[in-house]
Amino acid sequence: MSRRSLHLPAPDAAVLRARLDRARGAANGTGLLIAPGSDLRYLLGQAGGSYERLTTLVIPAVGPPALVVPKLEAPGFGDVPLDELGVEVITWVDGDNPYAAVADRLAGSDLVAVSDFTPALHVLAIRDAMAGVEQVLAGPIVRELRMRKDAAEVAALREAGAAIDRVHARVPGLLRVGRTEAEVGADIATAIVEEGHAQADFVIVASGPNAASPHHDVSDRVIESGDVVVVDIGGPIAAGYNSDSTRTYSIGEPGDADVAATYRVLQEAQQAAVDAVRPGVSAESIDAAARDVIAAAGYGEFFIHRTGHGIGLDVHEEPYIVSGNELILEPGMAFSVEPGIYHQGRWGARIEDIVVVTEDGVESFNQQPHDLVVV
Repeated sequence: MSRRSLHLPAPDAAVLRARLDRARGAANGTGLLIAPGSDLRYLLGQAGGSYERLTTLVIPAVGPPALVVPKLEAPGFGDVPLDELGVEVITWVDGDNPYAAVADRLAGSDLVAVSDFTPALHVLAIRDAMAGVEQVLAGPIVRELRMRKDAAEVAALREAGAAIDRVHARVPGLLRVGRTEAEVGADIATAIVEEGHAQADFVIVASGPNAASPHHDVSDRVIESGDVVVVDIGGPIAAGYNSDSTRTYSIGEPGDADVAATYRVLQEAQQAAVDAVRPGVSAESIDAAARDVIAAAGYGEFFIHRTGHGIGLDVHEEPYIVSGNELILEPGMAFSVEPGIYHQGRWGARIEDIVVVTEDGVESFNQQPHDLVVV
Protein backbone atom coordinates (compact mmCIF):
# COMPACT_ATOMS: atom_id res chain seq x y z
CA MET A 1 0.00 0.00 0.00
CA SER A 2 1.43 3.39 -0.92
CA ARG A 3 1.89 6.26 1.49
CA ARG A 4 2.89 9.90 1.33
CA SER A 5 6.56 10.71 1.82
CA LEU A 6 7.56 11.32 5.42
CA HIS A 7 10.14 13.95 6.36
CA LEU A 8 12.24 12.03 8.85
CA PRO A 9 15.27 12.91 10.97
CA ALA A 10 18.42 11.91 9.08
CA PRO A 11 20.68 9.24 10.58
CA ASP A 12 24.10 10.15 11.91
CA ALA A 13 26.54 11.41 9.26
CA ALA A 14 28.98 8.58 9.97
CA VAL A 15 26.25 6.03 9.26
CA LEU A 16 25.29 7.70 5.99
CA ARG A 17 28.91 8.09 4.91
CA ALA A 18 29.51 4.38 5.47
CA ARG A 19 26.40 3.53 3.45
CA LEU A 20 27.50 5.74 0.56
CA ASP A 21 30.94 4.11 0.59
CA ARG A 22 29.41 0.64 0.66
CA ALA A 23 27.10 1.53 -2.22
CA ARG A 24 30.02 2.68 -4.35
CA GLY A 25 31.93 -0.48 -3.48
CA ALA A 26 28.96 -2.73 -4.25
CA ALA A 27 28.51 -0.98 -7.61
CA ASN A 28 32.04 -2.10 -8.54
CA GLY A 29 32.70 0.53 -11.16
CA THR A 30 29.10 1.09 -12.24
CA GLY A 31 27.63 4.57 -11.89
CA LEU A 32 24.58 4.71 -9.63
CA LEU A 33 21.48 6.90 -9.98
CA ILE A 34 19.24 6.78 -6.92
CA ALA A 35 15.76 8.26 -7.32
CA PRO A 36 13.40 9.46 -4.56
CA GLY A 37 12.12 6.62 -2.42
CA SER A 38 13.39 4.23 0.20
CA ASP A 39 16.80 3.72 -1.46
CA LEU A 40 17.44 7.46 -1.28
CA ARG A 41 16.19 7.51 2.31
CA TYR A 42 18.64 4.70 3.13
CA LEU A 43 21.61 6.54 1.61
CA LEU A 44 20.82 10.16 2.52
CA GLY A 45 18.26 9.96 5.32
CA GLN A 46 15.47 11.62 3.29
CA ALA A 47 13.33 10.06 0.60
CA GLY A 48 12.69 13.20 -1.44
CA GLY A 49 9.38 13.66 -3.15
CA SER A 50 9.78 15.11 -6.63
CA TYR A 51 8.74 12.78 -9.43
CA GLU A 52 7.70 15.14 -12.24
CA ARG A 53 11.00 17.02 -11.89
CA LEU A 54 14.22 15.04 -11.73
CA THR A 55 15.76 14.43 -8.33
CA THR A 56 18.55 11.87 -8.23
CA LEU A 57 21.62 11.02 -6.20
CA VAL A 58 24.53 10.45 -8.58
CA ILE A 59 27.28 8.14 -7.30
CA PRO A 60 30.00 7.92 -9.95
CA ALA A 61 32.60 5.18 -9.98
CA VAL A 62 35.23 7.86 -9.32
CA GLY A 63 34.76 11.26 -7.73
CA PRO A 64 32.35 12.71 -5.16
CA PRO A 65 28.61 11.97 -5.28
CA ALA A 66 26.16 14.69 -6.19
CA LEU A 67 22.52 15.38 -5.48
CA VAL A 68 20.77 16.74 -8.56
CA VAL A 69 17.61 18.38 -7.24
CA PRO A 70 15.11 21.05 -8.34
CA LYS A 71 15.86 24.28 -6.50
CA LEU A 72 12.32 24.36 -5.10
CA GLU A 73 12.82 20.85 -3.62
CA ALA A 74 16.27 21.47 -2.13
CA PRO A 75 14.99 22.67 1.28
CA GLY A 76 13.61 19.17 1.86
CA PHE A 77 17.20 17.99 2.26
CA GLY A 78 18.08 20.70 4.76
CA ASP A 79 18.51 18.22 7.62
CA VAL A 80 20.91 16.02 5.64
CA PRO A 81 24.60 16.74 6.45
CA LEU A 82 25.51 16.92 2.78
CA ASP A 83 28.75 18.85 3.35
CA GLU A 84 29.96 16.30 5.89
CA LEU A 85 29.09 13.53 3.46
CA GLY A 86 30.98 15.15 0.63
CA VAL A 87 27.84 15.31 -1.51
CA GLU A 88 27.73 18.23 -3.91
CA VAL A 89 24.30 19.78 -4.44
CA ILE A 90 23.43 20.64 -8.03
CA THR A 91 20.18 22.59 -8.18
CA TRP A 92 18.22 23.39 -11.29
CA VAL A 93 15.15 25.38 -12.24
CA ASP A 94 12.43 24.86 -14.80
CA GLY A 95 13.91 25.40 -18.24
CA ASP A 96 17.30 23.89 -17.32
CA ASN A 97 18.39 20.46 -18.51
CA PRO A 98 19.14 18.38 -15.39
CA TYR A 99 19.89 15.29 -17.49
CA ALA A 100 22.95 17.00 -18.92
CA ALA A 101 24.19 17.52 -15.35
CA VAL A 102 23.74 13.81 -14.66
CA ALA A 103 25.57 12.88 -17.85
CA ASP A 104 28.41 15.22 -16.92
CA ARG A 105 28.86 13.61 -13.49
CA LEU A 106 28.91 10.14 -15.06
CA ALA A 107 31.18 11.04 -17.99
CA GLY A 108 33.31 8.05 -18.90
CA SER A 109 30.87 5.47 -17.52
CA ASP A 110 29.81 2.73 -19.90
CA LEU A 111 27.29 1.22 -17.47
CA VAL A 112 24.79 3.04 -15.25
CA ALA A 113 22.52 1.44 -12.65
CA VAL A 114 19.18 3.25 -12.27
CA SER A 115 16.82 2.91 -9.29
CA ASP A 116 14.14 0.32 -9.94
CA PHE A 117 11.24 2.75 -9.51
CA THR A 118 12.63 5.71 -11.44
CA PRO A 119 9.82 7.15 -13.59
CA ALA A 120 10.12 6.22 -17.24
CA LEU A 121 10.14 9.87 -18.28
CA HIS A 122 13.47 10.26 -16.45
CA VAL A 123 14.92 6.91 -17.50
CA LEU A 124 14.39 7.70 -21.18
CA ALA A 125 15.67 11.26 -20.85
CA ILE A 126 18.84 10.02 -19.12
CA ARG A 127 19.25 7.44 -21.88
CA ASP A 128 19.04 10.21 -24.47
CA ALA A 129 21.59 12.32 -22.57
CA MET A 130 23.99 9.37 -22.29
CA ALA A 131 23.76 7.84 -25.74
CA GLY A 132 25.52 4.51 -25.95
CA VAL A 133 25.69 3.99 -22.18
CA GLU A 134 23.97 0.79 -21.02
CA GLN A 135 21.39 1.07 -18.26
CA VAL A 136 20.69 -1.66 -15.69
CA LEU A 137 18.62 -1.77 -12.52
CA ALA A 138 20.21 -0.56 -9.29
CA GLY A 139 18.00 -2.83 -7.18
CA PRO A 140 20.37 -5.82 -7.15
CA ILE A 141 23.16 -3.54 -5.91
CA VAL A 142 21.27 -1.61 -3.24
CA ARG A 143 19.30 -4.56 -1.91
CA GLU A 144 22.59 -6.27 -1.01
CA LEU A 145 23.20 -3.38 1.40
CA ARG A 146 19.68 -3.02 2.75
CA MET A 147 19.01 -6.72 3.38
CA ARG A 148 21.50 -6.86 6.23
CA LYS A 149 20.27 -4.57 8.99
CA ASP A 150 22.76 -2.98 11.36
CA ALA A 151 22.21 -2.71 15.11
CA ALA A 152 20.40 0.63 14.87
CA GLU A 153 18.05 -0.71 12.19
CA VAL A 154 17.32 -3.83 14.23
CA ALA A 155 16.57 -1.63 17.25
CA ALA A 156 14.16 0.45 15.14
CA LEU A 157 12.36 -2.67 13.90
CA ARG A 158 12.17 -3.96 17.47
CA GLU A 159 10.58 -0.65 18.54
CA ALA A 160 8.10 -0.87 15.66
CA GLY A 161 7.20 -4.43 16.61
CA ALA A 162 6.50 -3.46 20.20
CA ALA A 163 4.36 -0.54 19.04
CA ILE A 164 2.16 -2.70 16.80
CA ASP A 165 1.87 -5.29 19.59
CA ARG A 166 0.30 -2.58 21.73
CA VAL A 167 -2.22 -1.91 18.97
CA HIS A 168 -3.18 -5.58 18.68
CA ALA A 169 -3.68 -5.63 22.45
CA ARG A 170 -6.39 -2.97 21.92
CA VAL A 171 -8.11 -4.70 18.99
CA PRO A 172 -10.43 -6.98 21.04
CA GLY A 173 -12.03 -3.88 22.54
CA LEU A 174 -12.80 -2.56 19.06
CA LEU A 175 -14.32 -5.69 17.50
CA ARG A 176 -18.05 -5.87 18.21
CA VAL A 177 -21.10 -7.28 16.51
CA GLY A 178 -22.82 -4.58 14.47
CA ARG A 179 -19.74 -2.52 13.69
CA THR A 180 -18.46 -2.36 10.13
CA GLU A 181 -14.95 -3.31 9.11
CA ALA A 182 -14.39 0.31 8.10
CA GLU A 183 -15.40 1.60 11.53
CA VAL A 184 -13.05 -0.82 13.27
CA GLY A 185 -10.31 0.02 10.78
CA ALA A 186 -10.59 3.74 11.47
CA ASP A 187 -10.19 3.15 15.19
CA ILE A 188 -7.19 0.89 14.59
CA ALA A 189 -5.57 3.53 12.37
CA THR A 190 -5.92 6.04 15.22
CA ALA A 191 -4.44 3.53 17.67
CA ILE A 192 -1.47 2.89 15.39
CA VAL A 193 -0.48 6.55 15.65
CA GLU A 194 -1.29 6.74 19.36
CA GLU A 195 0.95 3.76 20.07
CA GLY A 196 4.06 5.25 18.51
CA HIS A 197 3.88 5.17 14.72
CA ALA A 198 4.30 8.18 12.46
CA GLN A 199 1.21 7.08 10.55
CA ALA A 200 -0.92 4.05 9.73
CA ASP A 201 0.43 2.58 6.51
CA PHE A 202 -2.19 -0.14 6.07
CA VAL A 203 -5.14 -1.57 7.98
CA ILE A 204 -6.79 -4.82 6.96
CA VAL A 205 -9.93 -5.81 8.84
CA ALA A 206 -11.31 -8.86 7.03
CA SER A 207 -14.37 -10.48 8.57
CA GLY A 208 -16.31 -13.63 7.69
CA PRO A 209 -15.83 -14.56 4.03
CA ASN A 210 -13.61 -11.50 3.53
CA ALA A 211 -11.02 -13.17 5.76
CA ALA A 212 -10.36 -15.61 2.91
CA SER A 213 -8.93 -12.73 0.84
CA PRO A 214 -5.33 -12.12 2.02
CA HIS A 215 -5.18 -8.55 0.68
CA HIS A 216 -8.65 -7.43 1.64
CA ASP A 217 -8.71 -3.88 2.98
CA VAL A 218 -11.81 -2.76 4.89
CA SER A 219 -15.40 -2.59 3.70
CA ASP A 220 -18.88 -1.66 4.86
CA ARG A 221 -19.57 -5.28 5.78
CA VAL A 222 -21.15 -5.49 9.25
CA ILE A 223 -19.32 -7.81 11.62
CA GLU A 224 -21.54 -10.69 12.78
CA SER A 225 -21.47 -13.16 15.64
CA GLY A 226 -19.37 -16.21 14.74
CA ASP A 227 -17.17 -14.31 12.27
CA VAL A 228 -13.47 -15.02 12.06
CA VAL A 229 -11.66 -11.68 11.59
CA VAL A 230 -8.14 -11.25 10.23
CA VAL A 231 -6.46 -8.01 11.33
CA ASP A 232 -3.22 -7.18 9.47
CA ILE A 233 -1.77 -3.79 10.39
CA GLY A 234 1.40 -1.74 10.31
CA GLY A 235 3.18 1.52 9.66
CA PRO A 236 6.46 3.38 10.08
CA ILE A 237 7.83 4.73 13.32
CA ALA A 238 9.62 8.08 13.32
CA ALA A 239 12.91 6.49 12.23
CA GLY A 240 11.18 5.25 9.09
CA TYR A 241 11.25 1.52 9.89
CA ASN A 242 8.02 -0.42 9.63
CA SER A 243 5.86 -2.74 11.64
CA ASP A 244 3.66 -5.44 10.10
CA SER A 245 1.75 -7.94 12.20
CA THR A 246 -1.33 -10.10 11.74
CA ARG A 247 -3.52 -11.74 14.33
CA THR A 248 -6.82 -13.58 13.88
CA TYR A 249 -9.87 -13.02 16.05
CA SER A 250 -13.29 -14.63 16.43
CA ILE A 251 -16.48 -12.84 17.39
CA GLY A 252 -17.74 -15.33 19.93
CA GLU A 253 -17.31 -18.98 19.12
CA PRO A 254 -16.55 -19.46 15.40
CA GLY A 255 -19.56 -20.19 13.24
CA ASP A 256 -17.66 -22.75 11.12
CA ALA A 257 -17.02 -26.09 12.78
CA ASP A 258 -13.58 -26.56 11.19
CA VAL A 259 -12.01 -23.36 12.51
CA ALA A 260 -10.48 -24.72 15.73
CA ALA A 261 -8.72 -27.70 14.18
CA THR A 262 -7.53 -25.75 11.14
CA TYR A 263 -6.23 -22.91 13.27
CA ARG A 264 -4.15 -25.33 15.37
CA VAL A 265 -2.45 -26.45 12.16
CA LEU A 266 -1.75 -22.81 11.26
CA GLN A 267 -0.19 -22.16 14.67
CA GLU A 268 2.03 -25.22 14.29
CA ALA A 269 3.10 -24.14 10.81
CA GLN A 270 3.96 -20.59 11.84
CA GLN A 271 5.96 -21.78 14.84
CA ALA A 272 7.79 -24.39 12.73
CA ALA A 273 8.88 -21.67 10.31
CA VAL A 274 10.09 -19.34 13.08
CA ASP A 275 11.97 -22.21 14.73
CA ALA A 276 13.72 -22.98 11.43
CA VAL A 277 15.24 -19.48 11.12
CA ARG A 278 18.98 -19.32 11.72
CA PRO A 279 22.11 -18.29 9.81
CA GLY A 280 23.16 -20.62 7.03
CA VAL A 281 19.74 -21.90 5.95
CA SER A 282 17.98 -20.83 2.78
CA ALA A 283 15.03 -18.49 2.50
CA GLU A 284 13.06 -21.18 0.70
CA SER A 285 13.63 -23.64 3.56
CA ILE A 286 11.67 -21.34 5.90
CA ASP A 287 8.81 -21.30 3.42
CA ALA A 288 8.96 -25.10 3.24
CA ALA A 289 8.91 -25.43 7.04
CA ALA A 290 5.51 -23.72 7.17
CA ARG A 291 4.15 -25.14 3.94
CA ASP A 292 5.01 -28.75 4.79
CA VAL A 293 3.00 -28.64 8.02
CA ILE A 294 -0.03 -27.19 6.25
CA ALA A 295 0.21 -29.62 3.33
CA ALA A 296 0.58 -32.63 5.63
CA ALA A 297 -2.68 -31.67 7.33
CA GLY A 298 -4.45 -31.55 3.97
CA TYR A 299 -4.68 -27.78 3.62
CA GLY A 300 -1.88 -27.19 1.10
CA GLU A 301 -4.17 -25.79 -1.60
CA PHE A 302 -5.49 -23.20 0.85
CA PHE A 303 -2.09 -21.61 1.54
CA ILE A 304 -1.95 -19.32 -1.48
CA HIS A 305 0.98 -16.93 -0.91
CA ARG A 306 4.63 -16.93 0.10
CA THR A 307 5.51 -17.34 3.77
CA GLY A 308 7.16 -13.96 4.17
CA HIS A 309 8.82 -10.79 2.92
CA GLY A 310 11.69 -8.65 4.10
CA ILE A 311 10.93 -5.45 5.96
CA GLY A 312 12.74 -2.26 6.85
CA LEU A 313 12.29 1.17 5.28
CA ASP A 314 9.82 -0.58 2.98
CA VAL A 315 7.06 -2.85 4.23
CA HIS A 316 7.97 -5.30 1.44
CA GLU A 317 11.63 -5.68 0.50
CA GLU A 318 14.30 -8.37 0.23
CA PRO A 319 14.64 -11.12 1.33
CA TYR A 320 11.48 -12.90 0.20
CA ILE A 321 10.65 -16.13 2.00
CA VAL A 322 9.37 -18.13 -0.92
CA SER A 323 9.96 -21.37 -2.78
CA GLY A 324 12.79 -21.00 -5.27
CA ASN A 325 14.71 -18.37 -3.28
CA GLU A 326 18.02 -20.08 -2.51
CA LEU A 327 19.41 -17.03 -0.70
CA ILE A 328 21.32 -18.09 2.41
CA LEU A 329 20.14 -16.25 5.51
CA GLU A 330 22.65 -14.11 7.41
CA PRO A 331 22.53 -12.21 10.70
CA GLY A 332 20.65 -8.94 10.33
CA MET A 333 18.16 -10.16 7.74
CA ALA A 334 14.65 -9.28 8.91
CA PHE A 335 11.41 -10.60 7.45
CA SER A 336 7.85 -11.66 8.16
CA VAL A 337 6.74 -15.22 8.88
CA GLU A 338 3.05 -15.26 7.95
CA PRO A 339 1.48 -18.48 6.73
CA GLY A 340 -2.25 -18.43 6.14
CA ILE A 341 -5.10 -20.82 5.37
CA TYR A 342 -8.00 -19.47 3.32
CA HIS A 343 -11.31 -21.19 2.62
CA GLN A 344 -12.76 -19.16 -0.23
CA GLY A 345 -16.27 -17.86 0.48
CA ARG A 346 -16.20 -19.00 4.13
CA TRP A 347 -13.31 -17.86 6.32
CA GLY A 348 -9.55 -17.52 6.55
CA ALA A 349 -6.77 -17.02 9.08
CA ARG A 350 -3.18 -15.75 9.19
CA ILE A 351 -0.52 -15.36 11.88
CA GLU A 352 2.33 -12.94 11.20
CA ASP A 353 5.42 -11.99 13.17
CA ILE A 354 8.48 -10.02 12.10
CA VAL A 355 11.74 -11.82 12.93
CA VAL A 356 15.43 -11.11 12.51
CA VAL A 357 18.24 -13.59 12.00
CA THR A 358 20.69 -13.39 14.91
CA GLU A 359 24.22 -14.73 15.18
CA ASP A 360 22.95 -18.09 16.39
CA GLY A 361 19.21 -18.19 15.70
CA VAL A 362 16.23 -15.89 15.56
CA GLU A 363 14.56 -13.05 17.46
CA SER A 364 10.88 -12.23 17.04
CA PHE A 365 9.84 -8.59 17.26
CA ASN A 366 6.21 -9.48 18.03
CA GLN A 367 5.17 -10.95 21.35
CA GLN A 368 1.36 -10.94 21.20
CA PRO A 369 -0.05 -14.48 21.69
CA HIS A 370 -0.76 -16.54 18.57
CA ASP A 371 -3.97 -18.10 19.85
CA LEU A 372 -7.27 -17.43 18.09
CA VAL A 373 -8.59 -14.54 20.20
CA VAL A 374 -12.28 -14.99 21.01
CA VAL A 375 -13.93 -11.65 21.78
